[in-house]
Amino acid sequence: MELVYSPSQIATRFMYKVYAWMSGGLALTAVTASLASNTAWAQMLKQNTGLLLLLFLVQLGLVATLSFFLTRLSYLTASLMFILYSGLTGLIFSTLFLAFTQSSLVATFIVTAAMFATFALYGYYTQSDLTSWGNILFMILIGLLIGLIINMFLKNSVFQYVLSACGVVLFSLLTAYDAQQIKNMCAQMLQNGHISRKVAILGALMLYLDFINLFLMLLDFGGERKD
Repeated sequence: MELVYSPSQIATRFMYKVYAWMSGGLALTAVTASLASNTAWAQMLKQNTGLLLLLFLVQLGLVATLSFFLTRLSYLTASLMFILYSGLTGLIFSTLFLAFTQSSLVATFIVTAAMFATFALYGYYTQSDLTSWGNILFMILIGLLIGLIINMFLKNSVFQYVLSACGVVLFSLLTAYDAQQIKNMCAQMLQNGHISRKVAILGALMLYLDFINLFLMLLDFGGERKD
């Protein structure tokens, strides 16, 4: 006999899939980064700006494809693209082991996980509508990116510190916003009578990006560098 789930049960199972994919992606990133850091790859990537840029462009292409062409992709293709993105992030993150102490990386990951969980839970359970945050957070994100690009040339440590602090706040709020947006996507799909497994991967990618960027901002803000 086929099991029949209530809408609330279906929504819960959907969110489990989202966080399972996200957690799996983070685990793959962490393992890949740790393994690659013990090889010549990390040093080579640190010294080869062209290769690093190429990996970033590939990642950008993967995110754009998953975001804008999800309906045209098969579930297997979407899954492999998410896995590939997580693996490439791990390769890039292997260079962090050259710049920061291992204890600092672990401590920052734990702090990131705690902050992420707090804001994700708030976004999911709050009765407030966070939709109005979208445009504001997007504008702040653009401003942050511009600031980071400018400081690549200025190399001002105080300005970088301020940018990192703003980034911590921004990606914390984005975590809450995205958690609610994913919940709303699930509700809309239930109204249409179905939930696509591929949407769970997209939701996982959204939260994965929030976690990764929050981690980077926290690490830049208070991480212990080797030099």
